[in-house]
Amino acid sequence: MEIFLSLFTKIIPLYIYILFGFITGKYLKINKQYIAALLIYIIAPLVIFHGLYTSKIDWRIIGLPLIFLGIACLISLTFYFLLKSYFKDNTRNLLGFSAGNANTGYFGLPVSIILFGENAVNIVTLAIIGMILYENTLGFFITARGNHTVGESVNKIIRLPAVYAFIIGLLFNVVNLNLGPVYYGIIFFVRQIYSVLGMMIIGMALSEISKFIMDWKFIILTFLAKFAAWPLLMIVFISMDNNFFHIFDGITHQIMLILSVVPLAANTVAFATLLKVQPQKAAVTVLLSTVFALFYIPLIVSVFL
Repeated sequence: MEIFLSLFTKIIPLYIYILFGFITGKYLKINKQYIAALLIYIIAPLVIFHGLYTSKIDWRIIGLPLIFLGIACLISLTFYFLLKSYFKDNTRNLLGFSAGNANTGYFGLPVSIILFGENAVNIVTLAIIGMILYENTLGFFITARGNHTVGESVNKIIRLPAVYAFIIGLLFNVVNLNLGPVYYGIIFFVRQIYSVLGMMIIGMALSEISKFIMDWKFIILTFLAKFAAWPLLMIVFISMDNNFFHIFDGITHQIMLILSVVPLAANTVAFATLLKVQPQKAAVTVLLSTVFALFYIPLIVSVFL
């Protein structure tokens, strides 16, 4: 119970950022599409670049992002195809994207630092890279198909900078290029902005809802993917790694488990906004999953860790 209450109180500020976003959108009338574009085209690629640029080259730098990317793609495709008959509009596309996505960055990073200290940063950053790669490849494609043709969707993916940031960051790491103190000063603030704006955009999208209608079918299926399928697959992988592969240590396994139960990604709202695929519905579901995680994560921590 002590661990539960401690973590519960420490993640409250993340919810205050949502409130700030709501106030910003409601009364200052700031367009959330600008914030979404800023996150997708500038801030997220910088986070990816920094993660690859500063990490030690070993199995983890390749393996951890690929594990999160693989689980995200598997869950996304499963829900997208198996539940085809459930939705007749582009809600199906939003569900496919949401099912695979997870808030490893805006939510998972601060929570992991609370639990494990600054040592968790590199591990979480690698997981974030996997999720951002998912968002900017399969996730983006499925979402874009809600309003665009295959060709248009692929063309939009090519314009996204995240994959290029991944390649450039890895290249800079290999050649050991020193970017100097100015770069590290910039990236420090980028990391702070990443979490703050990511949570604020949820509130900004909520501020535009004139009538609060909840699609319970969509919400339940999304929760099933996020809070059941994700941790189940992660536990299976951790068990296999403990018994056969021996790639990651115990702390990494614990962080991976925590990241598998974080709420629905705030970027769901950013991408839904950018591609005009029901951003209000996305915002409501993200908010509900974020509130649920306020109780669910401390419970998981107190039981399993």
